[in-house]
Amino acid sequence: MDKQLIDQFILNSLNEDVGDGDHTSLATIPAGTQGKAKLLVKDEGILAGVELAQEIFHIIDPALKVSVFINDGAKVKPKDVAFEVEGDAQNILKAERLVLNCMQRMSGIATKTRQIVDLLQGTNTKVLDTRKTTPGLRYLEKWAVRIGGGVNHRFGLYDMILIKDNHVDYSGGIRQAIENTQQYLKNQNKKLAIEIEVRNMEELQQVLETGGVNRILLDNFNSASLRDAVNLINGRFVTEASGGITIDNIRDYAACGVDYISVGALTHSVKSIDLSLKAVS
Repeated sequence: MDKQLIDQFILNSLNEDVGDGDHTSLATIPAGTQGKAKLLVKDEGILAGVELAQEIFHIIDPALKVSVFINDGAKVKPKDVAFEVEGDAQNILKAERLVLNCMQRMSGIATKTRQIVDLLQGTNTKVLDTRKTTPGLRYLEKWAVRIGGGVNHRFGLYDMILIKDNHVDYSGGIRQAIENTQQYLKNQNKKLAIEIEVRNMEELQQVLETGGVNRILLDNFNSASLRDAVNLINGRFVTEASGGITIDNIRDYAACGVDYISVGALTHSVKSIDLSLKAVS
């Protein structure tokens, strides 16, 4: 966990939610009231966000005591209790919604990721996330992918070169895009991995002739074409496939021998896991 980044996220989120006070709790619960609450699981899936929840409680009130029973990455089912938190009741309720919002989404992402990871068992293919994330939540969503057993792609625009179709078209072609990139990195004295997207076998051939990249993204290839492309590359570059790949056909794509399959749906269209924080009498 990147504590500095996470703590800033928590403070920003609390400022958005709490403002000048949780007036409902302040109005109804006498100051100093002590309480206990449990994190109750209401769905099947993979739990994610426990470590984050602990940090949220700590930021709000370091005196809150959290007892963890189920850790991140574990399979859960309805009626499981992931943890209990004990201490100032007003502060428990101040944390409630932020904890639930984060954990429910992270658990949904981890669950979807684990489903795909399980489908890829026995192959050498790993599942990647993408930049199709919720603004402001990218770190949490990519964290959840790792909890689910997936692999993070680049975090943003700054930590890797990914030459996509629009870059190629604006550059004037495959060779020009690669040569421009190499010159830019040299001028800026930067060392970044270079990946390039190809849309067909003709573009792939141009990349193979030009070289100068680390990974080739084979976009919207059907499984037969993907197999031909992977065979043509023959281990000279890391390979990644994306586009048109679903739960139903991902195993077929993996069987083509591709190193990675990137799945935007891991983060852009998942169903959150139902969780609740219930007071314990």
